Amino acid sequence: MSDTERQSQDAASTGTGYRVLARKYRPKDFTDLMVGQEPMVQTLTNAFETGRIAQAYMLTGVRGVGKTTTARILARALNYKTPEIDKPTIDLRIPGDHCQAIMEGRHVDVIEMDAASHTGIDDIREIIEQVRYRPVSARYKVYIIDEVHMLSTQAFNGLLKTLEEPPEHVKFIFATTEIRKVPITVLSRCQRFDLRRISASDLVGLFTTIASKEGIEAEPDALAMIARAAEGSARDGLSLLDQAIAHGGGAVLAETVRGMLGLADRARIVDLFHHIVKGDVAAALGEFESQYEAGANPVAVLTDLADFTHLVTRLKYVPDAANDPSLSEVERTKAAEFAQGVAVTTLSRIWQMLLKGIPEAEGSSRPAGAAEMVLIRLAHAAHLPAPEDAARRLAEFSETNGGSRPSAPSGNGGGGATVNYQGNLAARSTESIPRPQPTGPTAMLRAVPNPNPQNMPVGRVETKPADAPKPLVSVNSIGDIANLAGDKRDVKIKALVRNFVRPVRIEPGRLDVNLTEGAPGTLLNELAVKLKDWTGIHWIVSLSREEGQPTMVEAEANAKAQQVSDARQDPDVAAILAQFPGAKIIDVRVRAPEADEEEEVKAPAAAESDEGDILPGDDIIF
Repeated sequence: MSDTERQSQDAASTGTGYRVLARKYRPKDFTDLMVGQEPMVQTLTNAFETGRIAQAYMLTGVRGVGKTTTARILARALNYKTPEIDKPTIDLRIPGDHCQAIMEGRHVDVIEMDAASHTGIDDIREIIEQVRYRPVSARYKVYIIDEVHMLSTQAFNGLLKTLEEPPEHVKFIFATTEIRKVPITVLSRCQRFDLRRISASDLVGLFTTIASKEGIEAEPDALAMIARAAEGSARDGLSLLDQAIAHGGGAVLAETVRGMLGLADRARIVDLFHHIVKGDVAAALGEFESQYEAGANPVAVLTDLADFTHLVTRLKYVPDAANDPSLSEVERTKAAEFAQGVAVTTLSRIWQMLLKGIPEAEGSSRPAGAAEMVLIRLAHAAHLPAPEDAARRLAEFSETNGGSRPSAPSGNGGGGATVNYQGNLAARSTESIPRPQPTGPTAMLRAVPNPNPQNMPVGRVETKPADAPKPLVSVNSIGDIANLAGDKRDVKIKALVRNFVRPVRIEPGRLDVNLTEGAPGTLLNELAVKLKDWTGIHWIVSLSREEGQPTMVEAEANAKAQQVSDARQDPDVAAILAQFPGAKIIDVRVRAPEADEEEEVKAPAAAESDEGDILPGDDIIF
């Protein structure tokens, strides 16, 4: 037998063989469980102090958060006994008579069963038959059933009666990762505790403490990588830490951990993000190729890029998130800079494209090529304006060019066509949204707001021939509409237009307005129908969020008030008002400019008639 084999045999026989960190540093009491599970510990503390101990507990959570360990600690607390203390307690600092055997899973009164391998009614029947016997040495007979969701329906039904009315010396503790698969009839008979994921910062603190106890040199960045890879599971994190110690030859270094996990350098991920938001496709592909040649997994690169995008977006609203100890200094500083300079719309677009691109790379036979295509799309999208920016620019273009719309280039066909895009754009009823321009006939593409989305389908496209009929009459203002209503003897529409309609924008075939309080709900539809009948063309009348110009009645009232104010400032009028106390101006009539020379000759005669010197151009009625 060689010396190495002899040493291994001696270590095994003496019980000094190596124990993995996940077992060696498994929590032994509630103080160790305080890492990430404070709400549950507080609840159990209060329950034990008041004597309100439940008959059954349900522990649920993701893998590696401590469900089975918590069940053992709870069984230890229920059966705690020392020469000084003989009652259930959560203060387990001094080992009791039963503590060691319970934590090692070999106590006769604490029965652990794996429901994944004991799923049938026969296994539950055995438990039912044994619960009537009192414990051998402990205070309670405790049944710990792990992965309880694996029990069959018959097994659950057989357990219900015993679970609802167990003997006073029996306690049940269930653990599961699939709480939704447990029947509600079982859940209703248990006190449920949801063991939450352990935060990355708590995991980094745990790993730092363990590395210090083990005398292992560990870089903070390396521990942060392991904490992120653990995804809230302490057991997974400790297994990775064990592997990193072996991989690094007794030291946990960032470079070795990065290679072990197939991760990209976080600083290089930041550089890749920088190239993408700049829209530099060549630089982004070059950076990705360098990371790929260094051993980074293409899917891991995209995932890290998504994580950094999420971090930048989160820092825009929660700046304190930069204090997370699991973040490297490069991530912390650069993410804060990007949060100040990159728009939320851009970050949201990158996030959505990565969510779609990561599964593509995972399922592709060429992950590197698929990842490169995702990066190309991301960098290309960085040049595209946000939808609201595009709408604003098009609106500014339309106003600058007198309301004209950009047209698509002419195709080979000789005819032309006008295309009106009608969509449900209630949120932006007056904004024009650019659409892809079709090839072929000359087209005018225009976003037409929908005043009645309930009755008009989204995305309907109407095509008008180039020789569509022109308006029978010219309508260029809200006054033209009121006059047209008067000419058509539609007194109702004329009155509604004058009193309630505040014009925002008007052009042939389109009218954007705002309505005053009290306007009928059907006014816009009625106005669109009337305008089509009167002008011979189709009109889109939409409700705008802009305040618009005053209604005709408001404009006339404002004009009259201004005229009265101007008249009151006239020296002659002011003298008359002073000469006759109680006199007031009730109307001001502005004379139209004289049309011809004959009327100009008559003007002095009128001025010399019976109104004295108060007629420079106004008729003032007192």
